[in-house]
Amino acid sequence: MKVGRKKVAKKAARTKKPAKAPAPNRRAAAKAAGKRAPVQRPLGNGGPITWNFKLIAHHLLDGFGGMGEGMSIQIAPDGRRILWLAHESAPKNFTAVDVSDPRKPKVVVQTDLPQAHMRSNSLETCGNIMAVAYQTQRKGLTPAGMELFDISVPEKPRSISFFDCAGATSRGVHQLWFCDGEYVHCASGAPDFTPTHPNDDQFYRCIDVRNPSKPVEIGRWWMPGTRQGDNVRPPPRHPLDKGHRAHNTNVYPQRGDRCYLAYIDGGMFILDISDKANPKRISQWTNSPPYTGFMHTVVPLFDRGLMLVTDESTENNAKDWPKLIWVLDAREESNLVPIATCPLPDHKAFAAKGRFGAHNIHENVPLPTAWQSDQIVLGTFFNGGLRAYDISNPYQPQQVGVFVPPAPPMAPTGTIQLNDVFVDEREIVYTVDRHVGGLYILEMDF
Repeated sequence: MKVGRKKVAKKAARTKKPAKAPAPNRRAAAKAAGKRAPVQRPLGNGGPITWNFKLIAHHLLDGFGGMGEGMSIQIAPDGRRILWLAHESAPKNFTAVDVSDPRKPKVVVQTDLPQAHMRSNSLETCGNIMAVAYQTQRKGLTPAGMELFDISVPEKPRSISFFDCAGATSRGVHQLWFCDGEYVHCASGAPDFTPTHPNDDQFYRCIDVRNPSKPVEIGRWWMPGTRQGDNVRPPPRHPLDKGHRAHNTNVYPQRGDRCYLAYIDGGMFILDISDKANPKRISQWTNSPPYTGFMHTVVPLFDRGLMLVTDESTENNAKDWPKLIWVLDAREESNLVPIATCPLPDHKAFAAKGRFGAHNIHENVPLPTAWQSDQIVLGTFFNGGLRAYDISNPYQPQQVGVFVPPAPPMAPTGTIQLNDVFVDEREIVYTVDRHVGGLYILEMDF
């Protein structure tokens, strides 16, 4: 069955309504139709496990299915819907997939990295410009930084400029955020930044790209104590020690003067960036200790006074359990209060192979091609697959969907490792495997 115009139009119309309405209505409809209550039992890795998601396509991306955490949809000048994907590691840089018909995805271009010792991992599109992050395996290697591409002809992406971040103490850019066509907010090293600890080498940088041929840094901020020369003591180390360094750097038009900054072992920060040359800290929240660090993503839900915060599982066999999606009361941004976490099954069912725990969530990217919801949270959990939660009651999130595909052939962990998720404004869900499984395209049924 094709995704018909009426269905797509109906879903598109729903996204224009206030975000609070769709989820309860869908859940009420599901209850009336006799669908099951949320799964409570532990789920194993034997798969496939599909509940309230429908797999409509799977693409191995021409044998290069190890994907990072960069997913963005462009409406090309000729009307095609192009999904751009960053790769987790060499040899590939990025892949573009025509998903105009989500049941028949087609690779339109796949590019190579200039060096094997680097990765792209993160990308974003805005109109016909794409920003790609480059991080090297070790400090001092090149190229390291951020590249802008003209993607007006998706089959022929053309480099516009390269913003160099290489240096003796830098691995370049790990993640970037580019949604307004004017600024790239990124987690990056720099040649003039010497950390107090080798693991603390990346910090927040704001790059002005209004002239895309000449990107220029206009502001930066780092956690006090992480740079040599700070008049603050370096922060204490966590047992797993993944670094007090920037990760996601989200900025939304609802509060364009705020950056919602995840800082791995440093927790998360809200920054005042009304003066982009001089960002200022408003507040910080951390769960570690007693938890094990690696705060990954911060997504504010403005109309509800809430905030979603994720940790990332980085250890195999659930050694860093638990890694969760947290719900915070953010009505007072200077005093963030945790009120709930999204429930997960017993980790023992997933601890045998690979990573299990939270990673990425759909981030309500402020672009017309992205679905917006403050009622439903979709997140990837590595061998725990893709999971959806109804947070209409933020104190009691309820699981409403699960998708755990079987391990793809030659998966190094013997399991799926779903790495990232993106939902377009048609409510089509795209999720990718970290190692070899490529792209999975689904419909939501909740």
